[in-house]
Amino acid sequence: MSENPKHSLPSYLDAKHLGPWGVYLEQVERVTPYLGKLSKWVETLKRPKRALIVDVPVELDDGTIAHFEGYRVQHNTSRGPGKGGVRFHQDVTLSEVMALSAWMSVKAAAVNLPFGGAKGGVRLDPHNYSKAELERITRRYTSEIGVIIGPNKDIPAPDVNTNAQTMAWMMDTYSMNEGATATGVVTGKPISLGGSLGRVEATGRGVYVVGCEAARDAGIPINGARIVIQGFGNVGGTAARLFHDAGAKVIAVQDHTGSIHNANGLDIPAVQAYALEHDGIAGVANAEVIAPEDFWTLETELLIPAALESQINKDNADSIRAKVVIEGANGPTTPEADDILVSKGTLVVPDVLANAGGVTVSYFEWVQDFSSFFWNEAEINHRLEAIMRSAYSSVSAVAAEHKVSQRTAAFITACTRILEAREVRGLYP
Repeated sequence: MSENPKHSLPSYLDAKHLGPWGVYLEQVERVTPYLGKLSKWVETLKRPKRALIVDVPVELDDGTIAHFEGYRVQHNTSRGPGKGGVRFHQDVTLSEVMALSAWMSVKAAAVNLPFGGAKGGVRLDPHNYSKAELERITRRYTSEIGVIIGPNKDIPAPDVNTNAQTMAWMMDTYSMNEGATATGVVTGKPISLGGSLGRVEATGRGVYVVGCEAARDAGIPINGARIVIQGFGNVGGTAARLFHDAGAKVIAVQDHTGSIHNANGLDIPAVQAYALEHDGIAGVANAEVIAPEDFWTLETELLIPAALESQINKDNADSIRAKVVIEGANGPTTPEADDILVSKGTLVVPDVLANAGGVTVSYFEWVQDFSSFFWNEAEINHRLEAIMRSAYSSVSAVAAEHKVSQRTAAFITACTRILEAREVRGLYP
């Protein structure tokens, strides 16, 4: 759909110089031809509903005043309240948060959850601040974005460098400002505050479930399959353990401290224990240290990027020798790299499907908080696996029907659901 030449484009529609947001816009362009009559609404997907930039002033432990820049972006709420994490990272930008909020819209719709997409972030390196300082930063940030969040408006969750404690501070701050306890304002909370069992491992478990489905479609038995994983936190670490327990060989892992390799398979429980004690995998026993660039060239059945954006790009995609790529991180593969992998016959299970386990169990937590009735972990894992398998099956069917990649199929599925809701709701006023 062409723009009215009388109106200039907003700056955030220029895909050429916008980092992650530009990647997302290119993905929307690729899916537009498959949207049929709904394409009249496609510009909806290219504009965040709301983007809030806030100043977060905090008194540090030494008495000085520091200012941090915070963001909360609500990309789309046609299908329900916004849903998405909050990250604390020194490289957080508006482009990144906008893209992550949009991918959350697609992710929630791809697995058919009644959520829209949102995301938040504060630009800082949390390792440079004390726990007390991080609490004050979190509480001030929550107060600043409190005007647009709420159990029926926008529900934050943990993300990079945030955790259950962060969510507890956010919930408490919001509740104090509202004058009533509101457990449903965030998910990923401690169990004692209405958190859900199974939430910490949910994203990694979802990666494992769709990884098994994709391996089956590719004719790869999980028992004995080689797995290479980038990132060894909640997502990569959980996926590694589940694949290890299923008989697969995790032959290489990379995190912020280095890359390790063992052709016979790493002892994942031992690596996890070591990483927990030493804050990383560097120095783990019974493993060879390899160069970061060599990590991507390892021959493997499954490659799981579960760290940050744009890790698989035009510079390394051609060197990748994996039969299947399961995206545990958000946006780990650039469009150029995606094309290279597809041309090589690599099956790529996209982030908006592969890592949707976290938002799925966040949905369970939100529902449990509203009803004040909580499920056991076995029931949560069973429900999670059923939703992930159903979503994978639906996306695979669309991919086969249109003869497109799974990423394009996931976007077709999700964008169709989002724009159908937009069309039926209409425009007000």
